[in-house]
Amino acid sequence: MAFVKTSFALSLLASAGFTAATTFPAFAESGQTATASTARLLGTVTAVNGDTITVKSDAGVVATITVSDATRIVRTEPGQKDLSGATAIRVQDLAVGDRVLVRATPSSGAGAAANSYTAQAVIAMKKSDIAQRQQQEREDWQRRGVGGIVKSVDAAAGTVVVASGARTITIHTTPKTIVRRYAQDSVKFDDAKVSTLDQIRPGDQLRARGERSTDGMEVTADEIVAGSFRNIAATVVNVNAGAQTLTINDLITKKRVTVHFTPDSQLRKLPPEMAQRIAARLKGGGGGEQHVSAPAESPAGRPGGQRGGDLSQLLQRAPSVQLTDLHPGDAVMIVATEGASDTATAITLLAGVEPMLQASTKASQSLFSSSWSLGGGDAAASAQQ
Repeated sequence: MAFVKTSFALSLLASAGFTAATTFPAFAESGQTATASTARLLGTVTAVNGDTITVKSDAGVVATITVSDATRIVRTEPGQKDLSGATAIRVQDLAVGDRVLVRATPSSGAGAAANSYTAQAVIAMKKSDIAQRQQQEREDWQRRGVGGIVKSVDAAAGTVVVASGARTITIHTTPKTIVRRYAQDSVKFDDAKVSTLDQIRPGDQLRARGERSTDGMEVTADEIVAGSFRNIAATVVNVNAGAQTLTINDLITKKRVTVHFTPDSQLRKLPPEMAQRIAARLKGGGGGEQHVSAPAESPAGRPGGQRGGDLSQLLQRAPSVQLTDLHPGDAVMIVATEGASDTATAITLLAGVEPMLQASTKASQSLFSSSWSLGGGDAAASAQQ
């Protein structure tokens, strides 16, 4: 599941995908494969000037590509498995932000600029189409996604058992299930690598989306993403907005940790009434239950949805905050990369949790760890998330 360059909010998550193998499979299937004399370029359009387009690859390399009358340019929709539905377009139809896969011949001869090419074929995905697909994926992860801490894995049987609060959910896989694993040092869903079930370990955090059983205790997964992350309950010691870091005191280890934030990190704050409601559930012995009662909204953000919902959905609706909104003494819960014992990179930070931690630090961590959004940002899927 290679996602569009955005966070998973594991909410996962927008699986339009940008790898050559998954996003543009038809490119290889049509026989248009790169040879020793051609190059295959995958990236984002940064400029269009007459018959020349500038493309920045995912590795950060900028290439200048000249399009001729002989160049085949087509537009395809995210998720298409071949080019049967592709439509022919002109170079003028391309725009900044579009994703392209280009088969081209490197320029040669005296005066040829570095990283300049002549295009033989261009397959494009419009920025607007990708955004729409992202939104659909995020909504699907919210609707059909489940998450939790891995209890056991049976690779031979194709099952994973996760603890989601007080519930235990069995996730079944099929030969078509896509499994990915987060890079240890990255919070970006894009960096999640294709993996296998036997790479998942007890203690990993996992999100899956698929068809649930009637009682919700079993899921046949279309996609799974897992990773090893840290769950930290802490109080803020110092805020350094310029360096985008937060110094915290880990309430469990009693040690200070410097947490780094990236553009992909997600920061949210629970409204007081929501935090109090969850804390009451924790005090009442419902700390393991992932479903909490709260006013819900429709997918479009308008009032009128069903009451109650998954905590991950509530978190997605909680207001976003900045580091500058945090102050020494504030209580926070953080999901972060493993990193060293005294440093971490934040995936998700949740503020406004004082009532929850006062009710039960351990139960709050368990609840949060099974409900956070993989990938951070305004995702997804991702993870959920």
